[in-house]
Amino acid sequence: MVLAMTENKKHAQIQSLLVGFSIIDLIAKNGSPMKFNDIHHYTNIAKSNLYKYLNTLTNLGVLHRDKGSGLYSLGSTLIQYGMAAVNQEDLIGKITPFLHEINAKSKETTLLAVWTTNGPMIVKMIHSHLGLNLGGQVGTILPISSAAGKLFAAFKNDPSVNVWKESELSKLSKQAKDELMTEFQLIADQKISFAQEALAPSIASAAIPIFNFEREILGSIIVVGFEKSIPDTIEHELSEYLLIKGKEISAVFGWKEE
Repeated sequence: MVLAMTENKKHAQIQSLLVGFSIIDLIAKNGSPMKFNDIHHYTNIAKSNLYKYLNTLTNLGVLHRDKGSGLYSLGSTLIQYGMAAVNQEDLIGKITPFLHEINAKSKETTLLAVWTTNGPMIVKMIHSHLGLNLGGQVGTILPISSAAGKLFAAFKNDPSVNVWKESELSKLSKQAKDELMTEFQLIADQKISFAQEALAPSIASAAIPIFNFEREILGSIIVVGFEKSIPDTIEHELSEYLLIKGKEISAVFGWKEE
């Protein structure tokens, strides 16, 4: 009898919390802000109840509601929790001045992505003066075909990365998978990656890894912009600049060139 009660306690759940997290999960996985009616369509929660959930989550800062468009996106509180969970606050603080430098030099949007168990996540974004809609925001999880995704696939070696790689590669054709596997080897040698971004049309990116004293990848700095202004080869002037900055930033975390 005691055992049965213990097992029941283990499986006891608060339904309202499950519903709230299902809304958060939907918006996070959507990758862009959502309308009330779209959230209602996908969750099938009664509109009167959905309004209460969204209002509560917005008041807590877990979600953000744009006053102009009425669109819902992830809020600052949730992003703070995420950063604390991946323990990257010190990393972000140290790298942010370099992001501004690279942004000023390239005149393109500059991002910092770190590893999470769900894949590379954008944790810092310095916008270009053009104000491009890149299809991503702080909190966005990047696919393996992105420049940052390729870097983590090439350099990070732990069980969570292997699970993520297997899942991501399973979505691709055999040819696309083989091409990526070959590209990973090249990236490991060149320490820079390039991509035509899947998150938005006509957008390209270049990314460099940041290493620590144990030569482990801590994060990836990404420069994103229109295809014509972003390099796709290591010989490009911006690529050479990024490689130099990558070494400089890695040195802050104890990395030394062999």
